Amino acid sequence: MNDVISRGREAVNPTAFSRRGFLARTSYFGALYATARLFPMSALAGELAGDSRVSQTPIVDKGFASVRKIGDGLYATISDPSKGYQTICNGGFLVGKDSALMIEGFGSAAGAAFQMDALRMVSQVPVKGALDTHYHFDHSMGNGFYSGNGIPLWAHANTAKRIVETYGAMQGVDKAVALGPLEKTVKDSKTELARKHREENLAMVTVVFNIANATVLALPNHPIDPAKLPMKMDLGGLTAVIESYPGHSGTDIVVRVPEQNVVYTGDLAIHGVRLEANFEDVRFVGQGHGLCARTRIGLWPGRSCALPRAFRRHRRASAEDAQSGSAGGRGC
Repeated sequence: MNDVISRGREAVNPTAFSRRGFLARTSYFGALYATARLFPMSALAGELAGDSRVSQTPIVDKGFASVRKIGDGLYATISDPSKGYQTICNGGFLVGKDSALMIEGFGSAAGAAFQMDALRMVSQVPVKGALDTHYHFDHSMGNGFYSGNGIPLWAHANTAKRIVETYGAMQGVDKAVALGPLEKTVKDSKTELARKHREENLAMVTVVFNIANATVLALPNHPIDPAKLPMKMDLGGLTAVIESYPGHSGTDIVVRVPEQNVVYTGDLAIHGVRLEANFEDVRFVGQGHGLCARTRIGLWPGRSCALPRAFRRHRRASAEDAQSGSAGGRGC
């Protein structure tokens, strides 16, 4: 097991593995991605085509992700996980006259490197920092690329702790111990629908487990105290406003560019879905709507898909499974 996780020069010891905790945390991703596969990228493509701010020609397209200009000095990295898990989530970067801000660590160092290469295609300004919108694996597992290149890592003050608790605890754990209960419930399924649901959940949880174990975790070294937000970051002729709207993960940060009416929302918003469907904690639903009402969102970097009621049903079943220590449960 990895005994040390990198956070700049500070060493952090991961917490002990809890099978119940592992199932509870990862069941969310199983539900999200299993449902997301039902909705093609064409839904997002249609919306992009109708927005005059968005360049119709990407500056780079590697299949698993492309980068488009969406404003003056604003770029969006749009992922297509069906073609690879390098990035998984959406992200982007802001480029001013003096410096740039990278948004998201993505699902791997290769994903973060892809976004850095895209930045260098349009500007040579130094990178002021990289920001994780929250702690989830698809937004943070590529942090090592940034830290390895001396780029400050910004995130909510609780992000580092949540990364260690969730993914550090998985590292070095026997795969059979972690995934055995899920595999058993697939075999025990009493209906074809139950079996399919559990297989999809197992597949995505396995992806999370494998990524966590293949990654040297790099933790944010510039924690952001939400009580001190909003905070302005001057990039030189372009100002980013950093705010916190907890709701999706409890560690959520957004980046607004008020002058251009654009918000990089992380997973607080998903393309084509009401915000409630994406919240881990329903107590914060009102804050999410406040974000939408405050500024017309010009970008949903969290996901490139529409997730209707099917996601909520799938996720509810997965949550019940996790609470019971299995991958099936009453929802099936």
